[in-house]
Amino acid sequence: MVWLRRTTHYLFIVVVAVNSTLLTINAGDYIFYTDWAWTSFVVFSISQSTMLVVGAIYYMLFTGVPGTATYYATIMTIYTFVAKGAWFALGYPLDFIAVPVWIPSAMLLDLTYWATRRNKHAAIIIGGVLVGLSLPIFNMINLLLVRDPLEMAFKYPRPTLPPYMTPIEPQVGKFYNSPVALGSGAGAVLSVPIAALGAKLNTWTYRWMAA
Repeated sequence: MVWLRRTTHYLFIVVVAVNSTLLTINAGDYIFYTDWAWTSFVVFSISQSTMLVVGAIYYMLFTGVPGTATYYATIMTIYTFVAKGAWFALGYPLDFIAVPVWIPSAMLLDLTYWATRRNKHAAIIIGGVLVGLSLPIFNMINLLLVRDPLEMAFKYPRPTLPPYMTPIEPQVGKFYNSPVALGSGAGAVLSVPIAALGAKLNTWTYRWMAA
């Protein structure tokens, strides 16, 4: 039964990593990530931080080895760069998909797990908060390096975009004036219960396989 349990775990890891790529393509291209500018940046940050933490903590607790969360984030990054190549083959610029910076946040999760001597609850609470706080900061740096996002969005609209989501000029001066702060605050709160869910999924899988 050991091989079946491990197969189940690895299958879950692959499914989550592939879904992370799909989520990035849908929530991380120019239309959503930049044209709807700072309001959508908050949504993007929350979706990416929660998605990262649920898979990373599942994988990390499965192996029990600090460093596997970073490995998981690396898998997600590679998959998304492959997706960038697919869009490039369709005639879009390589930076049409803005790849989120997952790896540094996953490293913080690994560091928490290592520093607390593999304490699962510390990883959930402290690691979840650190992932939620840090990911929007790293992603904002990433976003600032993208060239002319608004112009590129009008030039290369996403073909699956519905008509009511036509790119608009970002409105400045409202509640999303500080998207990093809002994304970090919301991400820090939401990443903790999602991390707990990832840890629970690990337990449930073991119990299911043992039945």
